[in-house]
Amino acid sequence: MLLKLLDRLEEVLIGTLMAAATVITFATVVHRFLSGIPALQDYTDRVDFGWSQELCIYMFIWVAKFGAAYGVRTGIHVGVDVLVNRLPPSARRIMVLISLAAGALFTGIVGTLGTNFVWRIGHTDQTTPDMEIPVWIVYLAIPLGSYLMCFRFLQVAWGYWTTGHLPARDHAHVDGVPTVEGVDPVQLGREGGPA
Repeated sequence: MLLKLLDRLEEVLIGTLMAAATVITFATVVHRFLSGIPALQDYTDRVDFGWSQELCIYMFIWVAKFGAAYGVRTGIHVGVDVLVNRLPPSARRIMVLISLAAGALFTGIVGTLGTNFVWRIGHTDQTTPDMEIPVWIVYLAIPLGSYLMCFRFLQVAWGYWTTGHLPARDHAHVDGVPTVEGVDPVQLGREGGPA
C-alpha cells in the first residue's frame, strides 16, 4: 500500500511538473509574440514573465531527478548490458546484483552529499535571481531525488534477488495502440501493415 502510494506520488509529481513547465513555456512564448504587436503592447507590458525561464529550469531539474528514479523502478533507465547478457546465468545474476548495489551506493552517496549541501546553503540568505525564493528549496531536489533513486535500486535488487526478474519495458508497445498478435512490430512498420 505504501509503495503504491509512493509510486503514484512519484508519477503525479513528474507529470505535474512537466505539464506546468509546458504551460508556462507556452504562455511565455504567446506573451512574447503578442508583445511584438504594437496595439497590444499596453496590455502585455502589464504582465511580467521574467520569472518563467528560471521556474521552468528548476521544474525540469526536479523532473530529471525524480524521473531517473522512475526509470530505475520501471526498467527504462539507461544501462549497458551487452557483456552481462553474454555471461552464464549464475555469473549474470551476480553481476546484475553488483551493478544494482553500486547504483544504490552511488546514489546514496550523492543523496548524503546533497543533504549536507542543502543544510549548509539553508543557513545562508541566498535566493534565486528572478523569483527570489531560497536557493535551498531548488537544491532539495538533489537529496530527495537521489535517495529515492537509491531506494529504487534497492527495491529492484530485492525483486531480482527474490524473483529473478528485472523490470523491463516493451519499447515496441505504445499505450492506446492495439497490438496485432503474431506480427513483428518492426516488419509491421516497414510494410505499412499486416498482409
